[in-house]
Amino acid sequence: MKTLRKTTNIFIGISIIIVIWQLTTMLFDFEEALLPPPLMVAEGIVSLIADGTFFEHLKVSMYRFLVGYLSAVVVAVLLGLLLGRMTKLWDVFDPIVQLLRPVAPIAWSPFIVLWFGIGSAPAIVIIFIAAFFPVLLSTVSGVKKVDGTYLKLARNLEIKQPQLMTKIIFPAAFPAIANGLHIGLGTAWIFLVSGEMVGAQSGLGYLIVDARNLLRLDLVLAGIIFIGVCGLLLDKAIRLFERWIEKQWGIVPND
Repeated sequence: MKTLRKTTNIFIGISIIIVIWQLTTMLFDFEEALLPPPLMVAEGIVSLIADGTFFEHLKVSMYRFLVGYLSAVVVAVLLGLLLGRMTKLWDVFDPIVQLLRPVAPIAWSPFIVLWFGIGSAPAIVIIFIAAFFPVLLSTVSGVKKVDGTYLKLARNLEIKQPQLMTKIIFPAAFPAIANGLHIGLGTAWIFLVSGEMVGAQSGLGYLIVDARNLLRLDLVLAGIIFIGVCGLLLDKAIRLFERWIEKQWGIVPND
């Protein structure tokens, strides 16, 4: 029943957007070159899927995203677990992180291109930077907030490293880490697309730029829809992974 209600709400929401979109094109008499109607965009979506263009660009984008995002998660979580326990060392690194964190990853692109050349490497580095800081800060915060009772119990039971980290600290900090995974995924996906729109010759971002250059705004909107749907599916995948981990640790009851 809950799944049916969610599906119905999604269908209603999408229907409302399509109706508003169609009414806008009709009432304001927009030319198709300026605002393609939903049917025209749907035809563009079908054509991109049918000729394989969508899957070709999706494969490249997903490769870049997964390599950059997963690398950032591994490095940020490991570093965050250590720095969260080493308070004095974190006090030194914290100002540096807070200085670098607000800088948009795309701002580093001139240096990244010089250092890593062209191709997929610059996009992967941009994704890494975009995901690294949210995951790192969430991990450090989660470690710092671990209930002291758990640590006292671990000392009484003479639990030493690495079991202390893997059996006590990491599971206790996981809810905070999971929050960082969600934030990092969103920012990484956004900057993947923006990076591909600036200097790449493939990927979903490039698909939009190429369609714009051809004055095919129906394909531009099709690309935007593809990007939104893929981002939504990635977020759902992270949530499923989070729930699976929580079930393994008994944080939430099994269905």
